[in-house]
Amino acid sequence: MLIIDDIMVSDDLYLVKFLCPIEKCLGACCVEGDAGAPLEEEEISQMEDYLNEIMEYMIPEGIEAVKQNGIFDYDADGNYVTPLIHGGDCAFINFTDDIAWCSIEKAYEEGKISFRKPVSCHLYPGRLTKIGENEAVNYHKWQICNFALDEGTRKGIPLYVFLKDALIRKYSESWYNKLAEEIGKIEN
Repeated sequence: MLIIDDIMVSDDLYLVKFLCPIEKCLGACCVEGDAGAPLEEEEISQMEDYLNEIMEYMIPEGIEAVKQNGIFDYDADGNYVTPLIHGGDCAFINFTDDIAWCSIEKAYEEGKISFRKPVSCHLYPGRLTKIGENEAVNYHKWQICNFALDEGTRKGIPLYVFLKDALIRKYSESWYNKLAEEIGKIEN
């Protein structure tokens, strides 16, 4: 395990090879699981601010779920998560060519909002956890990502490289550069 500026980083971030071929998994991480995507408290207010723009891209069932349950829900541990449609798909999905996409990210890409999507979604399959007072970045292994493991191995892309933009968004470019430098020392 590496520690970069008090953030614990699992060795999996450089040992696991990962590259998501979304056309093979069809965005399964947005439609499978037992809870919505983890949300940070400040993300909830951003989603509330942009809800009208986001709803332009949501499917009717997702809009109904948000109207009934609100912009967030709680998981089994009482943490904030995105609401689900009837306990399944994330309420913020939309579909293009049978691929699940994030309505929040679609609104962002179209320049309608400045919030990209929850950082937990951006970081996936990286997962943030609290260990005491510290935060840790771990790898969440899930069979729906087997295509991504195969593709990452084939192309030699370490998970931390795949997650570069998300890690920079969460921690800063300086932090990411320190991580890459420490990984470089280990690999040489």
